[in-house]
Amino acid sequence: MELKILLKQNKAAILTRWSRMIQDTYAAETACFLSGERDQFANPVGFLISAGIEELFDALLTDDQPDRIPSTMVDLIRIRAVQEFTPAQAVGFLFLLKTAIREESGRELRQQDLEDLLFALEHRIDTLVLLAFNVFMECREKVYDLKAREIKRQTFMLLERVNQPIPASLLAPSCDVPVPGKPNPEGGIIP
Repeated sequence: MELKILLKQNKAAILTRWSRMIQDTYAAETACFLSGERDQFANPVGFLISAGIEELFDALLTDDQPDRIPSTMVDLIRIRAVQEFTPAQAVGFLFLLKTAIREESGRELRQQDLEDLLFALEHRIDTLVLLAFNVFMECREKVYDLKAREIKRQTFMLLERVNQPIPASLLAPSCDVPVPGKPNPEGGIIP
C-alpha cells in the first residue's frame, strides 16, 4: 500500500490527534475553549487550527515539494506570533504532525515497510517548519516595528506638548504649583 493511501485512510484520526496536541500548547483553560467551541466567529483560533491542519495535511499528500504554507496556516502563525509564544513554540506545532502520524499509523507503516517514504514526508514537514519560521519572523518584525513607531509617535506628541505653553485651564486653582502672575495665597504676587 502506498503511504499517501494509508495516510488518507487514517486522516481523521491523525488530524484529531494533531489538533489535540496543538490545543495542548495553550494554557489548560484556553485549550478547553479551543476544543469545545466550534463556531468560526466565537472561536476564530480554534477554527483556524481545524481548517489549517486539514489544508496543510492535504497539501502534504498532494504536493511533491512544498514551497509555500497554506493561507490558513499563515493566519494561525500570525496569531501565534502576537501571542506569548517563543519562536520555537509558535512554529513547533508543525513538528507535532510527525508524532501524530507515527502514533496513529506507526504499526501499519512498519508492517508495510513504508518508513522510507515516511522519512521523505517528514523531510517535507521540516521544510514547512522553516517556511513557517520565516512567516513568524516577518510577523514579529512587523509587531516590533509597529511598537517602535507608536513609541516614536507618543514621544513626539509629548515633546510637542512640552515645547508649548501650558494652558491655564490645565492648572487647577487647588493645585499646589504656583502660577506665575497670579496672587500667592501666602501674600504677594508670584514672579
